[in-house]
Amino acid sequence: MGAQTPAADHVPRTPRRPGGSASESRAQRPSLGGGIPAQQRGLGAQGRQTVQRLLDAGLAVFDELGLSAARVEDIVRRAKTSHGTFYLYFANKDDLLRTLLQDALHDIAIVTGEFPVVTSNDAGKTALRRWVGHFSDIYGKHATVLRIVSQAELVEEDVYGDGLQLMFRLAEAMTQGMTAARKAADGEPPPHAELTAVACLMMLERVNYLLSNEIRLPKEEMTDRLAAIIYAAFHSG
Repeated sequence: MGAQTPAADHVPRTPRRPGGSASESRAQRPSLGGGIPAQQRGLGAQGRQTVQRLLDAGLAVFDELGLSAARVEDIVRRAKTSHGTFYLYFANKDDLLRTLLQDALHDIAIVTGEFPVVTSNDAGKTALRRWVGHFSDIYGKHATVLRIVSQAELVEEDVYGDGLQLMFRLAEAMTQGMTAARKAADGEPPPHAELTAVACLMMLERVNYLLSNEIRLPKEEMTDRLAAIIYAAFHSG
């Protein structure tokens, strides 16, 4: 990984305020700034519309063909535009994937900041279950991109690295949220709390990966079980 600051560090952490308009939410999407060529010159409203069309086309092509088989030609045909227009906004298909990833990192950064303090009672269990459901919704929203990024051999190291660093930040948030109440009560966190959080997060990601591949698992029941397992991992004994 190069010396470049990971894009995840630049992800805005403030979620959309209640009552914010849909157009406002779209305007806050990091991806609408486009890829490397677009960021070097800045975009107006028409440019952002073209970026949106190319992103939508790229996402559909990646979902249909996967990253390796997808070609710029497939994307521009889906977007009903030209190669020349594509390269005004993106350096290549990997640049487009990296741009799409910024929206996923943006939303995961928000859900990371929302991890609750999980107390040893029904309120704590309910808060954790709600968060697990929210995480699953975010994963499902960005499932195509997250599936590709999880296959590290298919993507450039810096693309994979951005997602990996954010996952470790999420593991830290999970550790803090799951142990805060116990530390306040007796001053001692559970043993191996950090490793427990990483294991729970890996389980959470893999189950959502399966759900995003349309494997027939009952989502609500899986959410209940995931929350129960995470709770038990920290609050048993």
